Amino acid sequence: MPELPDIAAYIEAMKPRFQGEPIESIRVLKPFLVRSFDPPIDTALGKRIIGFRRLGKRIVWELEDDLFMVFHLMIAGRFQWKDRSAKQVGKIGLAQFVFPTGTLVFTEAGTKKRASLYLLKGEPSLEAHIPGGLEVSECDLETFRERVIKENHTLKRTLTDPKLFSGIGNAFSDEILHHARLSPIKLSQKLTDDEIERLHRSAIEVLESWTTTLTERYRRKFPGPGEVTAFRPEFAVHGKYEEPCPDCGTPVQRIRHADNETNYCPTCQTDGKLLADRAMSRLLKKDWPRSLDELEERYGIGS
Repeated sequence: MPELPDIAAYIEAMKPRFQGEPIESIRVLKPFLVRSFDPPIDTALGKRIIGFRRLGKRIVWELEDDLFMVFHLMIAGRFQWKDRSAKQVGKIGLAQFVFPTGTLVFTEAGTKKRASLYLLKGEPSLEAHIPGGLEVSECDLETFRERVIKENHTLKRTLTDPKLFSGIGNAFSDEILHHARLSPIKLSQKLTDDEIERLHRSAIEVLESWTTTLTERYRRKFPGPGEVTAFRPEFAVHGKYEEPCPDCGTPVQRIRHADNETNYCPTCQTDGKLLADRAMSRLLKKDWPRSLDELEERYGIGS
């Protein structure tokens, strides 16, 4: 699932390409995509894109006449920017939006069709789609501490809970915890003040650094679907099972639970201890849903 840095960078890639432009044509290729009915999607035709917002892992287009178009990419939703004469993108195409400057194609690979699109009228309707998670870069240490210890979960669950923190998923939670030198299974209410401060600082640094990196990259060239990924060669631990930790050289380890995989460095994060995959999976089963999609669906977010 694209996380905060990718979503923020997508928005920055869209701005120079069609901000201020009217939507000339909307072609919905998969009927399941549009989850709202009032106002109908054709109401957006001819309306200019006057701004953009990010709501957690959602992209919001602000349109004229107090309209908002909300995209939730879920796991496999992606955007492609093409010229105005672009053809339909095979079976993975969900919708096409034609502007004077080009065509934006919304796609979703895979068999689980979970991406969604809403057209909303007015700020109150948009507020219903706000997950409620805290924006880490906008909060001070005390506010962050209160949110971390609000519930007693593993740090992996705490960071990825959309009701607690905004825009953090499987990949960046691994990167943040490695940066902070904290175990993914440490319980949030067992953290010391120093550990909470480290976690706060690491969350800000990791998310801001990657947002800057991806924003600069996407501004130069609108990303292809394969470029928006949870597996990047520059990551320290996420997706790096058995590869050397960049800080100490220890092979990165993993915990697998259902559709999720947690990666960590034993030397940097767990005092040299290997977390037994099966035992830790049982722990995560009690504390973490089978997938991040399930966690959002549990709250009725993005459904």
